[in-house]
Amino acid sequence: MIERIEDMPPGTVGLRASGTLSKSDYTDVLEPALRDGVASGELRLVFLLTDFHGLAPGAWAEDVKTGLQAMVRDHAAWRRFAFVTDVGWVARSMRLFTWMVPGDVLVAEPGQLEEAKEWVRG
Repeated sequence: MIERIEDMPPGTVGLRASGTLSKSDYTDVLEPALRDGVASGELRLVFLLTDFHGLAPGAWAEDVKTGLQAMVRDHAAWRRFAFVTDVGWVARSMRLFTWMVPGDVLVAEPGQLEEAKEWVRG
């Protein structure tokens, strides 16, 4: 499930994901939230991932599509992306591939969520 984090600083987008992510999590929540950030001219995103159980079969293709759009079509809008997780292999993967993510990237632990929110605000 993906849901918006409501108590975000102005000009930022926050998303919380947990469990098994479905295609509708991407199409109904993640993609509209990213579009909102891109439409503002600067995407400043906090993505909190905890208790992750993987992607449902239909979500894999949507994940790839969303990632490619972010890196190609919306590249110029990305300013800061804080990826907050307690899932070790996901954090290691993010650190390994930060060079592929547009803008500045911070990988943090859930105990650092408030600091991550302030960091994306700039």
